[in-house]
Amino acid sequence: MKRIYLLAIIIMSLFSCRNEAYQIQDCDLIFRIAEENDFSKAITDATAQKSEIKFDHVGILIFEEGEPKVLETSSTKGVVFTNFEDFIHNSSAGYVIKRVIYPLPTKRIIQEAKSHLGEAYDWSFLPNNGKMYCSELVYESFVTKDRSKLFETRPMNFKDANGNIPQFWTDLFKRLEIEIPQGIPGTNPNDIAHSPILEEVFQEIPCNKD
Repeated sequence: MKRIYLLAIIIMSLFSCRNEAYQIQDCDLIFRIAEENDFSKAITDATAQKSEIKFDHVGILIFEEGEPKVLETSSTKGVVFTNFEDFIHNSSAGYVIKRVIYPLPTKRIIQEAKSHLGEAYDWSFLPNNGKMYCSELVYESFVTKDRSKLFETRPMNFKDANGNIPQFWTDLFKRLEIEIPQGIPGTNPNDIAHSPILEEVFQEIPCNKD
């Protein structure tokens, strides 16, 4: 039987600027706030606005044997289940949880998401190649009863606000020996997070974060 999990932020209030309760639901989306590393910066420079919270990762909350897990794409392990507690422990800059604003075909979405378990991380960020990056997993999994997608793709952008390609992307695609997929339809955590079908249900940001 599924347990009811509440994040009653009493102990967390020592570390977080928020003090409230949140009940986890299947298919909630958890967005990791970007940290200070080259990969995160390359993502947020290309996809996030300066005035907003910047996300570099997203996963899907799913109960497995009564325990909350995050189905996510790991850059080292591919598509895996991660313990919820481990996910938030590794989100040192904080995280935001959002929920679709209307009822979902939850079983179908979970089935779709689990079908990608074991697939490799998609460093090429290309569609339909048997590999997955984080927001692509969300895009492919969130389907309606008629199998249409709930989220939209947009032309991918790998340029920063000045129109330059960060060195991280230049080096990555050179190693892969492929062209940077600028303009090819795709997704990213920041576009997903700002979808009009989502509402924020929980946020934890350390108090020392601006």
